Amino acid sequence: MTDLNHDAAEPSDSEAVKPGAANSASVEPATTDSAEAEFPTGLPEELRSSMPPGVPRHDPNDPVESAVIRRLVGNWHRRATVKRTEPNLEELFEPDRPDYPERILPFHDHPTYQALSPEKRSEILSWAWIAYNRHTVMAEQKVANPAFALVMEGEYPALHGEALNLSLAQAMVDEQYHTLMHLNASALTRRRRGHSMPDAALPLSHTAREHQRLRDEAPERWQRSLTTLAFATVSEISINAFLDLLADDPDIQPINSSTAKLHNRDEYCHASISAVLAETVHQQLDAKQRRYFLDMLLAGLDAFVATDYSTWHRVMDLTGVAGGHRMLADCQAESGRSRLVRDYTGLHTLLRQMDVVDDVQFDWSKSHVSA
Repeated sequence: MTDLNHDAAEPSDSEAVKPGAANSASVEPATTDSAEAEFPTGLPEELRSSMPPGVPRHDPNDPVESAVIRRLVGNWHRRATVKRTEPNLEELFEPDRPDYPERILPFHDHPTYQALSPEKRSEILSWAWIAYNRHTVMAEQKVANPAFALVMEGEYPALHGEALNLSLAQAMVDEQYHTLMHLNASALTRRRRGHSMPDAALPLSHTAREHQRLRDEAPERWQRSLTTLAFATVSEISINAFLDLLADDPDIQPINSSTAKLHNRDEYCHASISAVLAETVHQQLDAKQRRYFLDMLLAGLDAFVATDYSTWHRVMDLTGVAGGHRMLADCQAESGRSRLVRDYTGLHTLLRQMDVVDDVQFDWSKSHVSA
């Protein structure tokens, strides 16, 4: 296998993740004629209007310069949440509604929780919403945007092109706006509930911690780069299931469900981008690198869908729940409470498209996978 890592100081551009020797040929830039040939009746409006003059048009033989990505670029001004009018948060707030769905707390039916006063339970649900937002922000800031930045910096030579860079830049703007939306929602909760509930009182999310741990343990640069890409892939194609936990709940605080809905709209588009990135890079890797990438995809899934008990233990300290740690230990001992998200359709679909479902060791029968 080709040595893809620079072992000492951080590497030069020439030492970025490289494909295996058998697949290392670069792709020539596309030409305007290739796109016009693909659309004999004329370029679609979104392709004509979204690209500046002189930018090479779509090459149908280049998996990166794909119609999926170019369509996302063209449609961005119409679909991105960042381009839409923000809701008035204060008007949407209803103080009698819970901030978070009680039914998805890992301990919602535990006797210790059931015995708490309504006020204490409401405080825990507010903390759950603050933690949910923090988890989302960490997914954007610690995983997704760093991976997109690596692509734009040329870390993965198989990924290049003007349309790709434009779509990634737009996705990164989306992610920053999502961060702002969730921070605003948490700030509103603190104001209206009368609790300080600082984000910094909570630990980094489980996903962010696992991502950093695996990167720190990886001795080779190519391993660290593929770890980040794998975690970002899982995050971007699985976050819809995470956001759906709140987006469709009719009983919780309307501003909270609205925040999740607005965020969710963009992420359905980002999932398409991330799937193309993962498939393209996987095709260019040698056998050892492919095995590592698949292992990191599964590690990312395990981290993303897990119940973050470290955060819950901290919430028990912050809220002063007597017997709270014992309650969490009881829940951790039950395997059925180990995962917050159970819909793994996104990653399963990607692995099927990559024709590698049989190459991963994962029991899909214990999760929900749509056909």
